[in-house]
Amino acid sequence: MRLFTLFVLSLLPHQALGWTFTPVPLCTISHENDAARIDVVYDPGVPEYRLKIALTNAQWAPAPVFSMAFEGGRSLTISTDRHATLGPNLMVQDRGFGNVLDGLEFNQSVRALTDRQAVAFALTGAAEPVRRFRDCAMRAPALS
Repeated sequence: MRLFTLFVLSLLPHQALGWTFTPVPLCTISHENDAARIDVVYDPGVPEYRLKIALTNAQWAPAPVFSMAFEGGRSLTISTDRHATLGPNLMVQDRGFGNVLDGLEFNQSVRALTDRQAVAFALTGAAEPVRRFRDCAMRAPALS
């Protein structure tokens, strides 16, 4: 019976490990760890990029500034006051995300932080999905 149960469990969908890229319905890169999930989406219909960081077991407190501190090959900290928090979700949208994509592609880790909270993501394996995301975004037709 135990072997049968293990077999059935192995057939169920499971969380993908590492950074992932998908071109449909919109160009998207994602990663999830025990603390949070990060998604970067390019929507050619607007056209704009969207970042969402969803905490797993907490809520984002309102904060005046949101930052991303990248560590590794091209260390960089970027900040904005044009973000929104809604429960476990922190969201940013903009027409340009070059610094975010460079940070994800060329570094080893990133901390997403406000003045009161922080969540870290390893960037191991992020470079190739980021390159595929960039290519997808460049080829996506802008809708009018």
